[in-house]
Amino acid sequence: MSFEGIIIGAGAFLIIGILHPVVIKAEYHFGARIWPLFLIGGIIFIGISLFLGSVITSSLLAVLGFSLLWSIHELFEQVKRVEKGWFPANPDKKNGKDLN
Repeated sequence: MSFEGIIIGAGAFLIIGILHPVVIKAEYHFGARIWPLFLIGGIIFIGISLFLGSVITSSLLAVLGFSLLWSIHELFEQVKRVEKGWFPANPDKKNGKDLN
């Protein structure tokens, strides 16, 4: 039996599950201006995944990289969710909005 697919699937599930609250906390504390860190992290992890011999490690780093890139989109969506009142706004941020 080969468990590589199960391991990769479980890892992808965990990565996506962990990044969801990370995006919420990042938007709350830093606003959408933190998006370049997600971009840099995504590019780095995707790049590293290209040079690894292990299928599992390479796949999980690629999933992490692409999930970080997707988190950029989710970060800006989180700003909209906060504006709608679905999530609390950080009272320390100017006017509750911080797109830059």
